[in-house]
Amino acid sequence: MEKFIVEGGHTLKGTFNPAGNKNEALPVIAACLLTDEPVILRNMPDVTDARKMLEIAAAIGADVNQIDAKTWKVHAKNIKTSEPDHNLASEIRGSFLFAGSMIGRHGKISLPSPGGDKIGRRRLDTHILALEKLGAKTELGHKFYKMEAAKLTGQDIFLDEASVMATENAIMAAVLAEGTTILNNAASEPHVQGLCRMLVSMGARISGIGSNLLMIEGVKKLRGCEHDISNDHIEIGSIIGLAAATKSEILIKDTNPKDMRMILLVFQRLGIEVEIRGRDLFVPKEQSLEIHSDMGGAIPKIDDAPWPGFPADLTSIIVIAATQCKGMVLIFEKMFESRLFFTDKLITMGARIILCDPHRAVIQGPTPLHGELITSPDIRAGMALLIAALCAQGISTMQNVKQLDRGYEHIDERLRALGANIQRVND
Repeated sequence: MEKFIVEGGHTLKGTFNPAGNKNEALPVIAACLLTDEPVILRNMPDVTDARKMLEIAAAIGADVNQIDAKTWKVHAKNIKTSEPDHNLASEIRGSFLFAGSMIGRHGKISLPSPGGDKIGRRRLDTHILALEKLGAKTELGHKFYKMEAAKLTGQDIFLDEASVMATENAIMAAVLAEGTTILNNAASEPHVQGLCRMLVSMGARISGIGSNLLMIEGVKKLRGCEHDISNDHIEIGSIIGLAAATKSEILIKDTNPKDMRMILLVFQRLGIEVEIRGRDLFVPKEQSLEIHSDMGGAIPKIDDAPWPGFPADLTSIIVIAATQCKGMVLIFEKMFESRLFFTDKLITMGARIILCDPHRAVIQGPTPLHGELITSPDIRAGMALLIAALCAQGISTMQNVKQLDRGYEHIDERLRALGANIQRVND
């Protein structure tokens, strides 16, 4: 086990280059199995979850080769098995994305219950219902899912929730199905759009990309392609929160400002201003950081929602940012009932937070934080706690940093380049 030793209280300065979007990397790796031709993936983030997805693709039968630090070639000419190693597949939630691609191309798959962040119940019902609507049959065993489809046929599907991964699984199964699939209440996050763009470059016929209504005309075969994974808007939002909390000056390069509109609006409600400079974002230092009350002086509420709403993955980041802002705000995390439990660790560091229930927390700031022994419970809470350690006075020891490594590429090295005092040591 590795841990971070963090000396807080230092302002940071410099240029930050965001990594590729982990949440796009996972489905596009799975989508490589939809063709027997090679696929080149660029801007691959060097994170644990992406590496494990590549390992699973290789275990299924794909030739997986790294071309350079950010580029991989995946050639699934032959499928060797429909039962990838269950120990490996159970480590990450993204492994369930092979359901759509394997049923689409191979007609069957057996997968374990997926792993991932422990942030509350994360149902798979929407995935199964969509795939069954297209023609798959599902056998549920003890901690495994076995799915087969002799033939997939396009259907008019209404997803019972705008689930990102369920949308991606339905899309991957539908692109090779016979006929037309209409996917209603589809998720439309930037990473879903990235998957759709890649599939279109492979010969798929998808219209409505970026909306909640997708029309997919099935084709008989997909070809290989070259695809650039977008930079991670969640990592970009995390660095904005870091810059504000530590009163630092950071230039974030090569973003897509259109993907950041709701995120920047929410940061503005905390008094955090970000300058848009073409495709770059600049966070100036020493901002006033005062929470804007709602009309009539009411306490404002920040809540997450399906895209284009505020992303659930940035809820933890907005919590730590709010602890360093003057005023009071209610954070309402609607999607996962355990995501806000990490606030107990912020409270031990000096934050003034009332956890009202599993979904709501009231934050009163600003409060000085002090170093503590903390543990990273999941990817996003781990990043929030690292930000807390960096703006706290004194030394913090952060355990279980493998959670951060799952979603943030070499984050300790990249933050050291900005002046952060972080050491990675064996526990």
